[in-house]
Amino acid sequence: MSVPKLITTISPITLKPIYTRPALQPDEIPELVSRAQDAFKTFRFTHPLSERQAIVRKFLDTALASKDEISTQVTEQMGRPIRFTPSEIETMVKRGEYLLNISSEALAGVPGDPEPGFTRFVRKEPVGVVLIIFPWNYPYLTLVNSLVPAILAGNAVILKPSPQTPTSAEWALSMFLNAGLPLDVVQCFHSVDADVIAQVIQCPEISLVSFTGSHEGGLAVQKAAVGRTIPVMLELGGNDPAYVREDVDIAWTAEQIVDGAVFNSGQSCCAIERVYVHESIYDEFCDKVVEVVKGYKLGDPRLEGATLGPVVSVASARRIREDVKEAVEKGAKRITPAGVFEEGEKLGETFVGIEVLKDCTHDMRIMTTETFGPTIPIMSVPSDEAAIKLMNDSNLGLTASIWTKDFEKGTELLEGVEAGTVFLNRSDYPSPDLAWTGWKESGRGVTLGRGGFEAFVKSWSWHLKMYKAEPEC
Repeated sequence: MSVPKLITTISPITLKPIYTRPALQPDEIPELVSRAQDAFKTFRFTHPLSERQAIVRKFLDTALASKDEISTQVTEQMGRPIRFTPSEIETMVKRGEYLLNISSEALAGVPGDPEPGFTRFVRKEPVGVVLIIFPWNYPYLTLVNSLVPAILAGNAVILKPSPQTPTSAEWALSMFLNAGLPLDVVQCFHSVDADVIAQVIQCPEISLVSFTGSHEGGLAVQKAAVGRTIPVMLELGGNDPAYVREDVDIAWTAEQIVDGAVFNSGQSCCAIERVYVHESIYDEFCDKVVEVVKGYKLGDPRLEGATLGPVVSVASARRIREDVKEAVEKGAKRITPAGVFEEGEKLGETFVGIEVLKDCTHDMRIMTTETFGPTIPIMSVPSDEAAIKLMNDSNLGLTASIWTKDFEKGTELLEGVEAGTVFLNRSDYPSPDLAWTGWKESGRGVTLGRGGFEAFVKSWSWHLKMYKAEPEC
């Protein structure tokens, strides 16, 4: 099968081409990885941690100063309303600053136990060349999780962005070069060919792969690394549940649940994908969700008035609508407020309004798979125990949330929830000081938090004994 020479990005707003990029060809791979390896061999020695920290600081400052231009491109490429896109760059900088601030401690060596005549310690050394494959839905947020610790640790990096947001990698490369990073320490390539990406992964110069994206894509990356012993970090999304207990403030909780489910048109790995509500407040809560949804506006994301934009592609829009249709056919009640999104949906097939579904069950795809769209499927539950059982009834486990005024009871219930991050009265927020990790089939490995550097270093143990001098005659 021939490898495409060019990759075209289609805007979800207009469904017209907006970018064309050359695709990496198989015969170009050796030079790509060789240049990265050569850059790594010098960078690790010529730039001590203090200099790497200064470069990252300049990189983050440049990103913040460029946020308006970057935001315009993100909106154009993936459709998020322009009123929200700058916050991605601001949050990216905050994450990067946290990682920068803890880097000296996180990368410090560890002394061994003291013993007369001996010196022992463990140093943390860069792993080598890191391949980072990252998605379109939050290109800068997902990239910074791996890119900043990789550079701070002294690695070289090769970036492979989504073809939907090609300029994200190019911006990162440009900003790092302007910050003083040596040539080839960061490179990028574009590809939509799984075989080409697999060939890059199989190169002996690649020491680590960090992948954020779909479950299917993650499995393909893992398969490509079979036969090698390199670590493969996977963040593969989730089917994240929320449970609303009977003691909540219904109006406030409904607002939070809607925001957690449909912000970025639900295209977030940690968006609320399914909602369980205690039966005693079920009808009232569903009614309040409908009222909240009426306040959203689906429209051209380039205009300030829109609070929802298009989903990323026609294929995505069709899949979301199919999930809704299947749920209704199996007994779900569609309670989406009539007419609210009618004008917005006329803008094109990718413009998908919020869908609120009542009386959902686990017989429906919309409750058991990651829909990745602006849907709010709701199910009544009779008890805390029933809710927890349903929350855990998934092969995915990225995040989960419980909503209650009873802090003690809420934390007790969270003990039984199977997810890498559990929230109480919050959702859809990877905090930089916590480990970002998936349980079950949501992934493997950790970014963010104090453990977010560990994948990007290898331990080097030193065991030194003082030479015993010959006794004098």
